[in-house]
Amino acid sequence: MAAPVPSQQALEVFDRVAAELGDTAIERGRMMGRPILKRSGTMFACLNGELIGLKLGAGTPEHSGALALPGAELFDPGGAKHPFKDWVSIPVDLADDCVTFAGFALAHVATP
Repeated sequence: MAAPVPSQQALEVFDRVAAELGDTAIERGRMMGRPILKRSGTMFACLNGELIGLKLGAGTPEHSGALALPGAELFDPGGAKHPFKDWVSIPVDLADDCVTFAGFALAHVATP
């Protein structure tokens, strides 16, 4: 399955997320044909069409909080009903929430 093409708005929100985190160790890249953010080689954010997938850790309050947002769901980049249990997709329309939860995702991967 080809990666969904994000809108200009989605790309702008993804850029905003990266900028507002303010961590110079964040690297941009691509995985599975999608734009990603990683720190120390670990991916923590992925733009999948109009959704930003964030690695929050299954069972954490942040994971539950993200899933409670309107339109949020477990991250399933291939759309094959095999979601990543530690990840939540948040619609880019919720830009402020994307930034907030991306901060939690960055902290999650930065914690040993």
